Amino acid sequence: MDHTRSFYGVLVNTLIANVTTSFLWFALTFWVYLETRSVVATATIGGAYMLMVAVVGVPFGTWVDRWRKKRVMVVATTVTAVAYTAAFAFFLLVPTRSLLEIGSLAFWGFVLLILLGAIVESARGIALSTCVTLLVPEGRRANMNGMVGMVNGLGFAITSVFSGLAVGRLGMTWTMAIAVAFTVVSLLHLLTVSIPEPEIVHAEGAPHAVDFPGAFRAVLAVPGLMGLVLFATFNNLLGGVFMALMDPYGLNLVSVEVWGLLWGVLSFGFMIGAAWVARMGLGTRPLRALLLANVVMWTVSILFTIRENIWLTAVGILAYMALIPVAEAAEQTVLQKVVPYEKQGRVFGLAQTVEVAAAPVSAFIIGPVAQYGLIPYANSEQGRETLGPLLGEGNARGIALVFVLAGVLGLALTGGAFLTRSYRLLSRRYSRIEPEAAPAA
Repeated sequence: MDHTRSFYGVLVNTLIANVTTSFLWFALTFWVYLETRSVVATATIGGAYMLMVAVVGVPFGTWVDRWRKKRVMVVATTVTAVAYTAAFAFFLLVPTRSLLEIGSLAFWGFVLLILLGAIVESARGIALSTCVTLLVPEGRRANMNGMVGMVNGLGFAITSVFSGLAVGRLGMTWTMAIAVAFTVVSLLHLLTVSIPEPEIVHAEGAPHAVDFPGAFRAVLAVPGLMGLVLFATFNNLLGGVFMALMDPYGLNLVSVEVWGLLWGVLSFGFMIGAAWVARMGLGTRPLRALLLANVVMWTVSILFTIRENIWLTAVGILAYMALIPVAEAAEQTVLQKVVPYEKQGRVFGLAQTVEVAAAPVSAFIIGPVAQYGLIPYANSEQGRETLGPLLGEGNARGIALVFVLAGVLGLALTGGAFLTRSYRLLSRRYSRIEPEAAPAA
């Protein structure tokens, strides 16, 4: 049965919840930096968030498989509301000077309360991916995955703009009050949303509370699926290059104010790509669409820094960001069809763990390599003579060289994926599975 109308209600609620959660987390980062001017503090906060998202992927995925999806969302939103309220009370009671003593108990108490509220929200994202399978007929799931990407992109754009404005214009007190209020609003709205779901039946027995073995068995049970997981892993390792070096590259071209405004505008690339998927779908071969999107993304990675030009960079970033929701929707569409519904939470959780963990690893590696190896070489006389014809002249040629090398490796990885047995097996399995209107009880 088609419950797409119910899914739209879940999407609206997800937008409210995502904006609220990201709004306060971004605001915390901005506030700490503006008050302390400590890059170490902001890096520590960001690193803690990425680490925890990776750690909780499989536990949250198991939770989603064990419980009904609305119950997961209600509990997650309730925990966020309680954590943010406690953080707000902590902020009002503890002197600001103590909160900003980096490494102090007050600092970490405040950060961890907000971190708890932000992290538990990732369970909603896993539950949302399974809700596409639950509520939407197979033929429309690619379009709905595009809608999910559009909601995520819109949330990112709103957060990018308003979290900075709130901290700068209203201060942290009002920023936290707004976050708490909207979290409560999202919880109250969620209680009115209907998510029709059959009784959860586990043919192999209910999974353990943290079911890493079950997640791996669910992946291995689908021929070729491990290849997709490994492809995502290596793809995100290369993607960590952008996490580490994009801001340093852009700040070589324009001021920090212009760079921040530019990112706010370019974040709409998410919505452009997601809207395209929501409108056109992904065709009958979403796995092929995933690899083709990566071919274009890595080609863009090679070309957008061949000259130090902010307009060339902006166009490249916009194209890259527009392709991200296409690739994500394709991956989710494949998983939603080839993985049994009762195991999807663990598989999506494992995918979250792999994808989130891979990028920071390469970011930590490529930073020192670029700083002490490639950038000095590119700025040397020999480097300028060798790289000049390809990358032109400028102060950021070393960073541009890293992007080019990452793009070449990414193209090689994607081209090789087309030739693998995993690609053939998974494509064949996807095409042979009969469409389902909804999961059976």
